[in-house]
Amino acid sequence: MKNCSKRPRAETAASPPETGGAPPLEGFPLPDTIILSEIFKRLELESLCTVACVCRSLRSIVSQSLSTLASLDISAFSPNGELVRRIVPRLRGVKSVTIDCLHLNDSSVISSILRPPLQELNLLNCASLSYQILASIGDKCPNLRILVVEFAGKNSPDFFRRNLIEMLKNLIYLEHLSIKIRGTEVDAYDLSSIDLFLPKALKSLKLQPLDEQDATHFIKKLRDEREIPMNLSNSSFGVFTLVRLSLVLDVITDRLMNSITSSLPLLVDLDLEDRPCFEPKLPLDLTNNGLQSLISCRHLTHLSIVRSRLNSPVSFKRVNDMGIFLLAESCIDLESIKLGGFSKVTDAGFSSLHHSSHKLKKLEIRNAPSLSDMAFHEITGVVELKLQSCPLVTSESISELASSSTLELLDTNGCRSIADHCIEYISCVSTLTSLNLGGADITDSGLDILSRADLPLTHLSLRGCTRVNDRGIICLFNGELKIKKTLLSLDIGYMPGISDRAIRAIVSSCDAISELCMRYCFYVSDNSLRMLAKSDCKLRKLDVYHCVGLSDGMVEVMEGGFFRGLRWFGAGGTLAEKGGFGRVCERRPWLTVCFEGCEIGCHDGWQFHKYNDGY
Repeated sequence: MKNCSKRPRAETAASPPETGGAPPLEGFPLPDTIILSEIFKRLELESLCTVACVCRSLRSIVSQSLSTLASLDISAFSPNGELVRRIVPRLRGVKSVTIDCLHLNDSSVISSILRPPLQELNLLNCASLSYQILASIGDKCPNLRILVVEFAGKNSPDFFRRNLIEMLKNLIYLEHLSIKIRGTEVDAYDLSSIDLFLPKALKSLKLQPLDEQDATHFIKKLRDEREIPMNLSNSSFGVFTLVRLSLVLDVITDRLMNSITSSLPLLVDLDLEDRPCFEPKLPLDLTNNGLQSLISCRHLTHLSIVRSRLNSPVSFKRVNDMGIFLLAESCIDLESIKLGGFSKVTDAGFSSLHHSSHKLKKLEIRNAPSLSDMAFHEITGVVELKLQSCPLVTSESISELASSSTLELLDTNGCRSIADHCIEYISCVSTLTSLNLGGADITDSGLDILSRADLPLTHLSLRGCTRVNDRGIICLFNGELKIKKTLLSLDIGYMPGISDRAIRAIVSSCDAISELCMRYCFYVSDNSLRMLAKSDCKLRKLDVYHCVGLSDGMVEVMEGGFFRGLRWFGAGGTLAEKGGFGRVCERRPWLTVCFEGCEIGCHDGWQFHKYNDGY
């Protein structure tokens, strides 16, 4: 079983030794009211807790400051149980909690977090929480309006269903419910009888994973009021109107689409993703008829239909241009469209979407082998454009965007025909803040062009741009450029031409950068880590996975008091040993060290991490 470096108890690092400590400060120069209203309100939670640990005289003021917070967000790092027990009980007035539960068990959540005043609860990355926590949420948080829970799969769907029903019986005010089970395709929801207990106030429902047959039957029962017993028809359960539905299934079919559109005609937001393990066969597949049924959902503003290649290289082979024509004609108010895996749809079909939807702001197309430059003629008004793994898309597609005054995000990840010529068009888009050129065929000359554009980029990904080396990175950050002040996130992973010279350019230029990924950069050495450690960069997340040029000396750098703001460190595939980082984590309860190859933050692999009770 996968493991990240073990987390310490908070008291081992957060508090200085009591013996020999400085006496309490007397005659503090500022009144408590000024400290509370003008200074502490500007500090984030981590800083407040640090103040309480190092200065006894300010602990009472810190406690008072925490008690006034209405919301708590601890999702930027992964606290352990002891830390949560110290912090959360002080937040007497909190009504909204968002917390990364990677290192928490049921006991920590039940005793420290769950309470009646809560109206919003987001439990993320729950690697060690059991389904029993659902029943506890219903018992202790009856006033919840919003609930989001991410579980790691337990392979016990019956136990899940019992606890879910027990929870729903008590959450009569719930408006938004999102439950995701990660790391398993077997642990699908058993939704039988759950429709009887869904709160009447429920407007948004997100579930993952689901069996298509169960989902179809469940949605049909929502439509048919004859399924609701008379003794429940006037209660808080029963009739309700969903406006947002998000499902991850084994397969998307016409039967499912017909069930959704006939049962939920007032949908505003529909998000469907399937993950088949083999090529679907009729009648268990989506065809043009299934898309045509969306005609009855005339209120749709956000639509996402994706066939994932996670389990098998499959696509929607029974949907062609005609199906997209029917969709474009009926859903003219769409503001956001996301389509993935439509291998038989050509430029004619895709272009009809942005020509018909005059309110379109976000367009994302994935794994479309027939999509080419022709589809983007006269595309205007788009704020976010993502074209991922579309092999026929070239630099000419971007030429239509050169005069855009609205585009803020451009993502061409996996479009390998994008070349330096594309950068010339991108350079004209002065509103662009996020750019992903992953896998593009650009060179150092392209980055030189990008540097002269002086765009206010906050996020930049060059992952897999193998023709870029140190010279390109140095050119990008040369001179007095906006990007040196605005860049927050940079991905230069899988670029074999990157070495310490490139890292030196980043260190000397990007003071604001908080996330840096340089995985599989073979020529990066310990010198790069030392430069980052001594720089003014405000790094929160650093990924050096499989940087084989790094030695176990990185442990000494971490122990030396550097990287104080670091919250996540990907160290797998290097010469460093887990044991050495265990000592580092003992002194830094805010830090997670991952050896498992997860992407930054463990967003793609947290479900495989297990931790001991008592954390």
